[in-house]
Amino acid sequence: MSIQKGKEVIRIEAEAVRALEERIDERFQKVIDILLHCTGRVIVTGMGKSGIIGKKIAATLCSTGTAAIFLHPAEGLHGDLGAVLKDDVVICISKSGNTEEILRLLPLFKRQGCPIVTLTGDPDSSLAAQSDAVLDVSVREEACPFDLVPTASTTATLVMGDALASALLQERHFSVEDFAMLHPAGDIGKRLLLRVDDVMRTGDDIAKINENSALTQAILMITTKRLGATCVMNESGHLVGIITDGDLRRLMEKDMDIHKLSAGDVMSRNPKRIKSGVLAVEALHVMEEFSINQLIITDENDEPVGMVHIHDLLKAGLA
Repeated sequence: MSIQKGKEVIRIEAEAVRALEERIDERFQKVIDILLHCTGRVIVTGMGKSGIIGKKIAATLCSTGTAAIFLHPAEGLHGDLGAVLKDDVVICISKSGNTEEILRLLPLFKRQGCPIVTLTGDPDSSLAAQSDAVLDVSVREEACPFDLVPTASTTATLVMGDALASALLQERHFSVEDFAMLHPAGDIGKRLLLRVDDVMRTGDDIAKINENSALTQAILMITTKRLGATCVMNESGHLVGIITDGDLRRLMEKDMDIHKLSAGDVMSRNPKRIKSGVLAVEALHVMEEFSINQLIITDENDEPVGMVHIHDLLKAGLA
């Protein structure tokens, strides 16, 4: 019985969302135009469950480049209305379109000269009649057994809010870089902002050796710099290869006299590398693709300016 009811709820709410697509028309475009021309903030307001959905819509707008705040209607009537300025746009959310607290606020919003957008389940309601633009988020039925508890209606309203935020994002040409600037913390920020230059070893911390140097010197360099590898350079100072601790282990298995070998005899030519300035996550992708633990970072002349170890990326929280 519970399984059947769970499936019924999902079906009802999915149908409510599906019905919204036909309502994305010139009325939706009018709302987008109002929001695009807003020189202040978007004030989202709603009571009860509509208020909870309103908070989510305001948060989504903020994270996608549209400044927005949530105003509780009851608090607005007791002083918080001071947060609303003349350059703002107000989005009212009301299933019935007759929420008393919001209706009492409307004259105050209008006095400020704020355009009013309403998301409602009744496009013929009193609230809709006093709005500059209206979006119909009505549903055929709620998912609760009594057709009373806001379920499908709140889902439909939330999806309409997402549609508005996404359309605005596109109209504003909001980029991945813009998104990263608004999300500097956590995994998103690290992946979109952290550059390889921020984590790579530089200067004396880079392991380098001449290709004519004895292999024993290469072993010492790998051990000293603790990178598990060393760059191999030619006489002109250009990168020609790399020697990793894995190369050394494989060499030992061949039972060769390492004292007779030079770095150039053992190095792997054309080592994997990336350019300075790229995202650190790109370095991680290269290392994962080729199953390597170290990566050389080069400048515009293809000369090494840094090295990064997988542990550096782990420490930065990328892996």
